[in-house]
Amino acid sequence: MTIWRADPAASLRRRLGKSAVELGDTTADPTCPDIWELDNGDVAFIGTDLTDEYTHRLPEGVSIGANERLVVLPRNVIVAARPDLPGA
Repeated sequence: MTIWRADPAASLRRRLGKSAVELGDTTADPTCPDIWELDNGDVAFIGTDLTDEYTHRLPEGVSIGANERLVVLPRNVIVAARPDLPGA
C-alpha cells in the first residue's frame, strides 16, 4: 500500500468550475475561493482557513495533521465544479 503525499512540484492545470468573480463571491478582486486540478490529477482548494475553529469539534475518526489545514469553500463553488469532476 502506497501512502499518498501531496506533490509540491505539481502545477495548476485548470480551474474546476467557475471563478469567484463569475459566481459573485467577490467583486473586482478575484481572490479565493477556487478549485484547481493539478497536472498530476490531484486537486487544490483555495478557501478560508478555519482549522483553528474546527480542530476541537471534529467528529470522531476525523483529524487534521500538523501539515494540513481545514479549508472552507462556499457551496456554490463546489456545485459549479461538479461538471468538471470525473464521474460526477
